[in-house]
Amino acid sequence: MLWVLYKIKPAGYNFIKLSERVVAMMKYPRPVYLDSSVRKQTVEMAFGGSTVTAPMFDYPIPPRENFRRSISRQDPLWMPNSLTEKITLNTNDVILHTVRGMQIHSDFHKPNTEDYHFKDWFNTDWTWVQSAAGAMLTPGTQLLDDITKWEKKVIFPDLCEWGFAEKSVEFMKVAYDPDKALSYDIGRGMTERLVSILGGYTDAMEALLIEPEAVSDFFAAYSDFMIRVFDTINALYPLDIVTLHDDWGTERDTFFSEKVMEELVFEPTKRLIDHIKATGVFLEMHSCGNVTRFFPYMLALACDVAQVQRRAVDMPKMKEKYGDRIGFCAPVEGINPVKPPVSDEYLAAVRKTDEIYAPDGSYLSMFIGDQRLLWDACSENYCYSRELYENSR
Repeated sequence: MLWVLYKIKPAGYNFIKLSERVVAMMKYPRPVYLDSSVRKQTVEMAFGGSTVTAPMFDYPIPPRENFRRSISRQDPLWMPNSLTEKITLNTNDVILHTVRGMQIHSDFHKPNTEDYHFKDWFNTDWTWVQSAAGAMLTPGTQLLDDITKWEKKVIFPDLCEWGFAEKSVEFMKVAYDPDKALSYDIGRGMTERLVSILGGYTDAMEALLIEPEAVSDFFAAYSDFMIRVFDTINALYPLDIVTLHDDWGTERDTFFSEKVMEELVFEPTKRLIDHIKATGVFLEMHSCGNVTRFFPYMLALACDVAQVQRRAVDMPKMKEKYGDRIGFCAPVEGINPVKPPVSDEYLAAVRKTDEIYAPDGSYLSMFIGDQRLLWDACSENYCYSRELYENSR
């Protein structure tokens, strides 16, 4: 190991311990934080509507092209950065207004200062829980207590009411960037919607086992509805990737067995995913919990990217085992998301993460931290992953 000078601000230097191999690879200079000579961009964080300043690079190809190369494992030039190289339309971003007090999903642009309540577009009650950074079913809410009665009780949203077309005109004029990948978070998959209408996981899991025929019928109808939702959005926006959410487990294990997956969940999910992918749009599957044993089903579903919970799933192991067939949306390896990381440790972890996920491409980065740390992480990821790919050729 050796110590090298690493300029971290216009008025000073810091010493960071790097391996000789890393030093030898450092072909691209890391942009100095907020240096006046560096091109900059303002990007929005995933939650709360806050923004940060990030560096812009002299990309050899547009980030959108590199993004598509990476997801399809076709010779990417660097590891894509979800924060700066992708525009994300969250589930609720595509509507012009609420309908009878309902919105599609959480409002991720709302400042994260306190808990709040809302109704989603199936008229189910939710509470945004600030400490969990996510929406939970409001305790005691239950739209339906018997899945066999879903046809009488569940009202599928009328897509004509929500102002999709009007909202897209505004976005395409003001916010769209053709050089960046465009993502849409399409929202809840089969099991999450079942949980939402039945008021929680206990009743939903019971329904899977006790009333499989009624569940199957509901899933078929919901899959049809989600296909209509995708077609509506895809006709208005030049989408590159869609994220589908279906939490399949606790941090200990999956909520249900392989048998339930095969007989009830798999087919309607595959019909939706096949429809999306037939249009040339990539599919990212989000699933919290220890879903390790469901990875073969993600492959069979032809998911392009797995967005799973790192503390519950050994993602480097999954990358080693399945990385030639599926990509990963991964946090920085070895960093506790609750404890603020130290700069030099974080940058070393960025390099380690790039080394794990660079082979075969198909990776989307997830960075955390304050303004300064995010600047350095974006710089290190871009420069180091370019060096990795170039040295591997």
